[in-house]
Amino acid sequence: MEAMTIQWFPGHMAKAKREVQEKLKLIDIVFELVDARIPLSSRNPMIDEILANKPRIVLLNKADMADEAITAQWISYFEQQALHALAIDSQGGKGTKQIVAAAKNMLKDKFAKMAAKGIKNPRPMRALIVGIPNVGKSTLINRLAGKHIAKTGDKPGVTKAQQWIKVGKEMELLDTPGILWPKFEEEEVGLKLAATGAIKDAILNLQDVAVYALRFLNQHYPDRLKERYSLQEIPEDIVELFDEIGKRRGCLMAGGAIDYDKVAELVLRDVRTEKLGRLSFEKP
Repeated sequence: MEAMTIQWFPGHMAKAKREVQEKLKLIDIVFELVDARIPLSSRNPMIDEILANKPRIVLLNKADMADEAITAQWISYFEQQALHALAIDSQGGKGTKQIVAAAKNMLKDKFAKMAAKGIKNPRPMRALIVGIPNVGKSTLINRLAGKHIAKTGDKPGVTKAQQWIKVGKEMELLDTPGILWPKFEEEEVGLKLAATGAIKDAILNLQDVAVYALRFLNQHYPDRLKERYSLQEIPEDIVELFDEIGKRRGCLMAGGAIDYDKVAELVLRDVRTEKLGRLSFEKP
């Protein structure tokens, strides 16, 4: 199998960085959205530099799909870096109620100073949500605003005129999510993004991604792998493992040969739809 290369566009990155920095001038607080299953791989590598000293809350989205014990470790990891972190599920709404309260708490000094200067009725807090594509920014905006405003699944980078979306009386969100890109230079980062469905399958060799996922499961969640595919033992050889799964799941071609593409699709679908339980692909 060939090594996988995903193109990383420095031009893209520079433009995204500029656009986010432009918006920061209007903002009190930033919500950095990451995938709870891969909190580091789903971050922009220059995020600290881009956001500089803006107050920020890291939101570990899709926490309902991640291993709870590992998510707890990630929250302490971010807290150790002096970053407030919350585990949320923007699709189901779990944890999203804490976001406004946490932001309010972080900004209380700033608003107290405004009040001390005699600014009565301070304006609502202004927030921006940033993150890589497919991490759930539009879903979170809709969830916080309580109605469907952001077009989900829109083409990245398609921005309309800036407008503010009200989140109750206390917060306004800039409706253009800040699009940043992950860094694909390390092969494993690309494989993790692919395994969780953050990058479109067309870009990658699915078999490479399935091999990565199966090896990972064998190492970290072997019992679930055995249970899901009714395996007595997990074969050492990856091709044999594909063969076993293919036989048990009927992924066969005419003449009875194993259809490896079908096995790869099946495994990745199972990983992404929690058929193997809640998975975290990274530990702090």
